[in-house]
Amino acid sequence: MKKIKTQVAIIGAGPSGLLLGQLLAKQGISNIILERVTGKYVLGRIRAGILEQGFADLVREAGVGEKMDREGVVHDGFEIAIDDKCTHIDLKELTGGSVVVCYGQVNITEDLMKAREEAGLTTYYEASEVTPLHVKSASPAITFKHNGEEYHLDCDYIAGCDGFHGVSRQTIPEEKRTEHERIYPFGWLGLMSDTPPVSDELIYCKNKHGFALASMRSATRSRYYLQVPLTDKVEDWSDDDFWDELKKRLPAKAAKNLITGSSIEKSIAPLRSFICEPMQYGRLFLVGDAAHIVPPTGAKGLNLAASDVATLYKILTKVYKEDDKACIEQYSEIALRRVWHGERFSWWMSNMLHNFGKVENQDLDGNTFERFMESELSYYLSSENGRKVIAEQYVGLPYEEVK
Repeated sequence: MKKIKTQVAIIGAGPSGLLLGQLLAKQGISNIILERVTGKYVLGRIRAGILEQGFADLVREAGVGEKMDREGVVHDGFEIAIDDKCTHIDLKELTGGSVVVCYGQVNITEDLMKAREEAGLTTYYEASEVTPLHVKSASPAITFKHNGEEYHLDCDYIAGCDGFHGVSRQTIPEEKRTEHERIYPFGWLGLMSDTPPVSDELIYCKNKHGFALASMRSATRSRYYLQVPLTDKVEDWSDDDFWDELKKRLPAKAAKNLITGSSIEKSIAPLRSFICEPMQYGRLFLVGDAAHIVPPTGAKGLNLAASDVATLYKILTKVYKEDDKACIEQYSEIALRRVWHGERFSWWMSNMLHNFGKVENQDLDGNTFERFMESELSYYLSSENGRKVIAEQYVGLPYEEVK
């Protein structure tokens, strides 16, 4: 067995693991990343790309923001369209200057991979049988296999950035964690095409046909989503079927601008709200999807992962720069405060903007539930204070300082 050592072992080479590794390296903190699949496979995961102000600033702090600043599209606002009535949420005006940046998750990941490679930092792709050990002790370790050889990695801390199905959360004994979950009765059918977007800003749409989202990756690449039943399969939807249904859900002014074309990617994602408490067990820290999942309606998934990274990065910097080991106990408490805010906002947006039909396990029939949601959304959209609440949550709450 080959023995290696580092200060921080990171499980997972998605954007959160790569960003954490880059930030730590900037502080002279050694780290090794283990990833179960190839780098090419990681880049093949199509994900959203709305970056909160705090996330964009964190990417710049990591020294990887040049391409994002050059190619990312800054959004000062977005629209919520109920039938044909459109309400503009002016992020910049309502929040005092904060905006979001549209820059694909794949692009962020690619930029971070390139920066890590250029810096000569170690990543083991296609690492199998990854097993965290002794995480409650002062000397945690990870065993894994790579290219047929067995490895034993000694480290001071472990960051579990390996997603919902990864090994990190399962390392915490079941009786030591509490998991909260809600499965939504629909999914999002997403289509990407090399066509100009219908609008310069995102449009969240709701009418009798269901929810739709019109977004973009660039001035020439569009990304659209439709609410569909969980029983639907991608094969059920031809490109023509998708475009026809999208036209029914877009407000008239956007539908007139719709340019259709062949899909370059099409998939269905189920919607789930999930939180694991605590997000820390000994010297193992859960980051991003390993600890929490949000429905994509509020654009919080990647951004909550980034806030986890920001908190853990600050804590580990204090540990190594100030020899302050007591601060590590703050991680779960600080991270979860922001996670619960993001989860609530994503849940709220999902409830407001989707058609639920029959609502199970509630003392309301579907029609009454829908009317309640319509009334609440109308209240928020018609009030400047209500729009301000939406805007502040959308651009992201400030990162909490580590004491």
